Amino acid sequence: MAAILAFAGSNSSTSINFRLVQLTTSMLQDHDVQTLNMAEHPFPMYSEDHEKENGFSESLVGLKAKINKAEGLILSVNEHNGNPSAYFKNVLDWLSRLDRNFLEGTKLLLMSTSGGKRGAKGAMAVVEVMLPRFGAEVVTTFSLPSFYDTFTDTGILDKGLKKEHQKALEYFLNSLK
Repeated sequence: MAAILAFAGSNSSTSINFRLVQLTTSMLQDHDVQTLNMAEHPFPMYSEDHEKENGFSESLVGLKAKINKAEGLILSVNEHNGNPSAYFKNVLDWLSRLDRNFLEGTKLLLMSTSGGKRGAKGAMAVVEVMLPRFGAEVVTTFSLPSFYDTFTDTGILDKGLKKEHQKALEYFLNSLK
């Protein structure tokens, strides 16, 4: 039984990436899974001045502790103008200031989705290169295009995409053994 932390890189209360995370975690059995809704975790914009004046928030230290307890991480990133959201980049900036190797030894299932046909692949590509710099091992990826056409509350509608998602999840879980 592996300890898995799951969240989306979005702080939106209506995040489609969080919905993809929820679907993915609902498929897990016999694992210790903790899902975070990042809409409930605000962080100020990073600046050296803010860090010098205020240090690191309890919320940030708590997030790092949860990451450190997890053997695996399920993360779905959203996209703004072809890049990860400013919110998610800000979270990474804060975490890397607290500990440059905050993801050391963490295996990662990296996902993305959007309403467009590329499924936020631009943001996912940026994050896939960025996270290993902090110690993560990106085990596999999955992108869900055209979210509003391919997803319902019961799951992924397209049989090929559903199979690809399941395969990515299984590959990730096998890496945790």
